[in-house]
Amino acid sequence: MTLDSQAVCRNIEPISREIVEPGGRWSGRLETGQRLRIVDVEGQQAVDFLCYSAELPLDRLNVPNTVKLNRSLYVTEGCTLYSDRARKMFSVIKDTCGFHDTLAGCCSIEMDLLRYGVRKKTSCRTNFVAELAKWSMSPSDIVSNINFFMRVKFDDAGQVEIAPGVSKAGDYVVLKAEMPVIAMLSNCPQDSNPSAGFQPTSICVEVLPPLADEGTAT
Repeated sequence: MTLDSQAVCRNIEPISREIVEPGGRWSGRLETGQRLRIVDVEGQQAVDFLCYSAELPLDRLNVPNTVKLNRSLYVTEGCTLYSDRARKMFSVIKDTCGFHDTLAGCCSIEMDLLRYGVRKKTSCRTNFVAELAKWSMSPSDIVSNINFFMRVKFDDAGQVEIAPGVSKAGDYVVLKAEMPVIAMLSNCPQDSNPSAGFQPTSICVEVLPPLADEGTAT
């Protein structure tokens, strides 16, 4: 079932709102307390995510710190995203999906050729490179990322498998900035594995004002 892209971006008047097409990219600065809402418009769409301190970009998302301090290989509601300096960057204050990957990183042109024997022109890595340039950063600033709505299974023997996503049309995640941050994402163009349901679709990205009532997360 396909939902109208505008219909799932609703409820609270945002500071900004953008529909990011399949394979597209986005970045923006959020101040402390502002919220980032990412909506999986049609379901099963992976969204690769990075963030950096807006005041000191060298202090950036650190996935191992995030895993260790949350004691979880999945990110979901109640989790915090931590930086290299173990500072709180974002809190996950609402999540209607429940599974967000920390293991698989981003796709790249080189990895697609190695894994699938196909030569592509776009990838999440090329998207990150393009967005980083807007903030005077370089490819060397790409670190291990979080994949929202992406399902990666693992077993007791350590075997890892990219599995079909469990997100449904309209599922969303809301992140609250715990410090001034630069957030960026790639709406994954991958069509050679099930990370984006073999058919990438649009997402909606909103920047929302700080909560007037901390008990309301949407």
